[in-house]
Formats: sequence, C-alpha cells, structure tokens
Amino acid sequence: MSGNDFIALSPLLLLTGSSVLIMLLIALKLSHRNIQLSSLLLFILAFFSLFYEPDVSPHHIEPLLVVDRFAVFIMGLIIFSGLVVNILSYIYFEEKEEGPKEYYVLLFLCTLGACVLATSKHFISLFLGLEILTVGLYALIAYLKARHHNIEAGIKYLVLAAFSSAFLLFGMALIYLQTGSMEFSIIGRSLHSLPSLPPLFLTGLGMMLVGVGFKLAVVPFHMWTADVYQGAPTPVTSFIATVSKGGVIAVLLRFFIVIDGFRFSPLMLMLMSIAIASMIVGNLLALQQKNVKRILAYSSIAHLGYLLVALIPGSVMSIQAVSFYLAAYFITILTAFGIMTILSTKENDAEDIESYKALFWKHPLLACIFSAALLSLAGIPLTAGFVGKFFILAASLQAGFWMIAFVLVIGSVIGLYYYLRIISKMFSGRGGVPRKEQRSHPVFYLVSVIVLSLLTLFIIWFGVYPSGLIYFVDYFRLNM
Repeated sequence: MSGNDFIALSPLLLLTGSSVLIMLLIALKLSHRNIQLSSLLLFILAFFSLFYEPDVSPHHIEPLLVVDRFAVFIMGLIIFSGLVVNILSYIYFEEKEEGPKEYYVLLFLCTLGACVLATSKHFISLFLGLEILTVGLYALIAYLKARHHNIEAGIKYLVLAAFSSAFLLFGMALIYLQTGSMEFSIIGRSLHSLPSLPPLFLTGLGMMLVGVGFKLAVVPFHMWTADVYQGAPTPVTSFIATVSKGGVIAVLLRFFIVIDGFRFSPLMLMLMSIAIASMIVGNLLALQQKNVKRILAYSSIAHLGYLLVALIPGSVMSIQAVSFYLAAYFITILTAFGIMTILSTKENDAEDIESYKALFWKHPLLACIFSAALLSLAGIPLTAGFVGKFFILAASLQAGFWMIAFVLVIGSVIGLYYYLRIISKMFSGRGGVPRKEQRSHPVFYLVSVIVLSLLTLFIIWFGVYPSGLIYFVDYFRLNM
C-alpha cells in the first residue's frame, strides 16, 4: 500500500485500532469513566483525521473502496454521530446494573461498519460493512440484559437482519450471474448499452432492495422498527436512527448513480411506491402512539420516505438534497434522543409521553431544546428540517415528480400533529417530571447539556442561514 492509501484509509484504520485499544484498556480493568474518556478522545482523533482526506480524494483502493469527497462527508456525519452518542452514553450507563465498558468497543465497530458502507464501490465491501454494522448492533440493542424488552428487541433485530441479509446476498448473486462482476462501475458499463433492465438483473435488484429496505426500515419492511427502538437503550436507539441509516443511504445513492439506475422506469416505480407507502404509513402509525420512542420510530419511516423522494430524480440537486437532509436529520434526531437520554432514570427510560408533562416548568432548557428538535422534524420554518424538506421538494418538482411531492406535503402535515402533541404536553400543567438527581456525575451531565445546546444552535442556524451548509454539501457532493 502507498502512503496515500494509508491517508485515505486513516479514519477506518483509527476506528479499527480504537476498538482494539479499548479492549486492552478493559483488560487493564480501568474504570468506566476512564474507558469513556479514552473512547471520546479516539472518536475526536478519528473525526479530525477526515480533514486530511480532501488532499487525496478521490482515491481508489482497488477493488473494494473509494474515498472521495462524498465519502468523507458521510464519514464525517457518522463519526460525529458516534462521538455524540459516546458523550451521552456515560450518564445513561453509569447508573445501570451492567458493566458498560464493552459497550464502547461495539460502538467503534458499528461506526467502522457504517464508514465502510460509505466508501464501498463493490458488493463484497458493501456486505462486509453491513455485517460489521449489524452484528455489533445485535449486542448493543440487547446490552441491558436485565430488561426483557432489550432481549426481545435484540432477538427481533437478529432474526430480521439475518433474513434481510439472505435476500441481499441472493440478489447480489443474480446480478453477478447477469453481469459477471460485483464492482459497481463494471455493472454500470454492462448496462450502459441496454435500453431496459434484463429480467434476471431486475429480479436481483428487487431482492437487494428487500434487503436494503429492512436495514432502512421503509414500508413494507418496517415491522421491526418500533419494537427495536423501544427496547434498545436510548443512546443505541439514536445510533440506529442515524449511523446505520446514513451508511446504507450513502451506498445506495452511490450504486444508483454509478449504474445510472435512474433511467430505468421499473426501478424508479419501485422506489416511488416504497417512498409513498413509507410517508403515508409511517405518519399514520405514529399518530396512534403514546410512547415517544415509538413515535420517533414510526416518524423515522416517514423521514426515510422523504429521503427516497430526494433520491428518485437522480439530478445534481437531488444529490445535494439527500446530503443536506441527512445532515439536518442526524443533528435533529441526536438532539431529540439526547434529551430522552438525560431524562432517563436507572429504572426506566423517559419514553412515556405523560412523563413529559410540565417538563418546561422543571427543566426549561431541556424542554426548549426538545421542542426545537421536534419542530425541525416537523419541518417548521427557521429550522434545518424545514430547509431540508424545501430542498427535497425543489429537487422533485424540478424533475417533474409532482405526485410524490404532494404526498410529502400531506405526510408533513400529518406529522405536525404528533410532534406538536409532545410539545404541548411539555408546556402544559405544573406537575409531572421530577428533577433527575445528578449529584454522582454533574460534570458529565453539564457536558451533555452543552453538547445538546450546540446541536440546537446548529438546527436553528442551518434553518435561518442554510447557505453555509448548502455550500458545504455542494463541495462534498457525489459526482455523477
């Protein structure tokens, strides 16, 4: 390998080495606090290693990986999300009965898997990255083994992830049978002269979409989402909602652009059907919930539908819209689940909507932060979520996809109800949530609140002045 190869792979190498180093520190029987601080420093180091990537991108590590500006952007979002989850995890796990040290090893491995997905240009690296991500998630979801909901959620995710991997592998095999290659670019060249997709290739691609659909939790592959979101520890839920979805969306977008899949109408029809069903079903199911985790779980189905709306046109603007919306969604969902993490107690997570009654009168700052995150998810003006949805609408209308744009607007209107229901609960009455005692670790509590406050500032800043993020997204966009 050349020096440039090592520079290009430095984030992946650092994440791999970090997981090994944390295992060695655990063997030395260091305390939870030392393990957490060490992992935090390693996440920061991995994040800052990305600043050297543009000097060598686009850089191909044949035949599996490519490190270009888009990969650097997605890896930045993934590692940043892992860093925030790491910070929030201390106050959540410190009071729990299980020893949380091994948790940080799994966190590094799952982040590594998502980063491999972001740089994949081959079916082998795609599958390896996906399995590194999902195998770590099995353990993370069921980490609090004393709670039966966690074990149930972990088993459900294990069974369905294995089921979806089988579909994914069989679809890859059919595409390999048709094209003779598993590399995206060679597959694209084999399809270049064809006016339509061969039946064998279309069948394989359909099976791959089933596998990817399970990972993204889009309709009709969404049945596991609410149970896993509710059963997993709250920091792990935020990790699933951001990191695992971001890596899969990145590799899906790269694959469709390389093979120029946007010119095949049967494929676009499949994606449009999934997007419309996800936006409608996700929002309607969220209306019926009284558990905040389940509300956010079903709303995530709708948000993945919005991302598919942005992906379908296949234009330069649609690529920018996907990147912008991913950034806004990551920041927003980390903020929302961060508040739930801080308010959780040793016995229970803060997931019942009634537990947020009169939160403003007990924790005014936390209530305002949570409200800003929910308003951004709803797409209210002056938030990053609004600009992201506007960007998606502009991309879809520019390409003439009026129907899916109309469904997006209707879905956003429906979603406004259940987001405002949580907000109204926080500002109503004067009873409700008792103040959580933080005497055992006030510094980590303060750091967590500061991080969430900074994320809230980003939500508002990108909603009021989106030009900076738009320029950033355009610089790091995926070339067509």
